Amino acid sequence: MGRFPVGNAPCSWGTLEFEGLGGEQVPWKRMMDELAETGYTGMELGDWGYLPAEAGALSLELARRGLTMLGAFVPVAFRHEGKHAAGQETALRTARLLAAVAGHPAPFLVLADENGSDPVRSGNAGRITPEMGLGPEEWKVFARGVESIAAAVKRETGLRTVFHHHCAGYVETPQEIQRLLSLTSPELVGLVFDTGHFVYASGGHPALEGLEMYGDRVWYMHFKDCHPEVARQARAEGWDYFQAVRHGVFCELGKGSVDFPSVVRWLDRRGYGHYVLVEQDVLPGMGAPKESARRNRDYLRTLGL
Repeated sequence: MGRFPVGNAPCSWGTLEFEGLGGEQVPWKRMMDELAETGYTGMELGDWGYLPAEAGALSLELARRGLTMLGAFVPVAFRHEGKHAAGQETALRTARLLAAVAGHPAPFLVLADENGSDPVRSGNAGRITPEMGLGPEEWKVFARGVESIAAAVKRETGLRTVFHHHCAGYVETPQEIQRLLSLTSPELVGLVFDTGHFVYASGGHPALEGLEMYGDRVWYMHFKDCHPEVARQARAEGWDYFQAVRHGVFCELGKGSVDFPSVVRWLDRRGYGHYVLVEQDVLPGMGAPKESARRNRDYLRTLGL
């Protein structure tokens, strides 16, 4: 079985990219300390401004804890062409910081839709139907924006870009992921495959199905589990995305329906050479993040990671 280094992310401590969620944010120093103490050696940046945004200070904090910077999440409202320029500025600012603190392996710039901003997509996350999706011209605009930013990031910083499919955004379902990949260059745009988002968005299909579907476009992995009973209840009762998260649809690893042993075997067969990043999306103030992080790390050790 393959052995891949394991990281975690600020979202596992309730630091999410969505505005107006309320709750008390865990201080960044405590989050970094707890992440390292629970056995992780890599992390992502989280929201801009949460961690130090000056390269020297951030490098020092990472080095103190023996952590590698793996990437940063940049949401852009890609279906609106007028938002692309500002999105590119944000992506380049973020990529410059990543490049300045880069270790081995090099971090990814992680692009995503502006998830949670459209009431139809947020209100129907986990049960999206084709008529809720983008039209042909919107797809062209969306893909052109993703590819353009990825090209700019590579040109200026040398970093590669992956796109994060995500519930409550316009690239959620397996078919939407495939559509975006078909419209973007495999040289410029990879996929960060999120096991939990795929399972929830697909109505419970195995994560392995998605990995086989997207193949070589999977450059980076997010390990997230999905609780089947919470997902079923969310669909039956019409919960929106945030209600589902609040009820624990993304549970601790090994307690949901994601078959992580088969995912690890697939990565091993494919010669995957990067980190896997644990994400257990919680809202601010939910649960006991450090203990969840410890249990998630212990579970991955049972898989040889």
